[in-house]
Amino acid sequence: MTAPLAAALLPLALLVPATSPVSVVDADFDPATAFVPPAAISYASDLVPYGSHVRIVTDRSVPGRTVLTLTASGLAPDHEFPVHLHTGGCGADPASSGPHYQDEVDPVQPSSDPVYANERNELRLVLRTDGRGGGSATTAVAWQPRPGEARSLVLHAGTPAGPHAAGDRVACVKLDG
Repeated sequence: MTAPLAAALLPLALLVPATSPVSVVDADFDPATAFVPPAAISYASDLVPYGSHVRIVTDRSVPGRTVLTLTASGLAPDHEFPVHLHTGGCGADPASSGPHYQDEVDPVQPSSDPVYANERNELRLVLRTDGRGGGSATTAVAWQPRPGEARSLVLHAGTPAGPHAAGDRVACVKLDG
């Protein structure tokens, strides 16, 4: 009797996706006010035009390591965007993405202590766009984010541009986990 039951349940097991150590977010940037909540929000359409594209591949297949690759097209040409993993989700208010995600959380927030706010404890990269607004950047850290605590990837203005200060949040991409 066990074999027929197992055979009957097998199709149900196939409907439940296995948790993958690699996640991909592929999205176009939209305004936060879009009718359908967007996966990628632009807060500065002069630097991150609506309709520009982002692809984020997060690879956690090696225990204790995370590799993140960000590829974008249609952004402001010849620009440098500092990019950081953040704790909050994307929303109409750029501040809703919260502070930078830290592997070891600084007990004093906002974090500015270099013991915590550094490239070993935070996932950071710089996206440099070419003359057509495309670019790609990859970084790796020797840890994996705690489940549910790294909810977005934020592009900052970087090089001061027009009304934007270097630290301004100009775009936010919702991450799967």
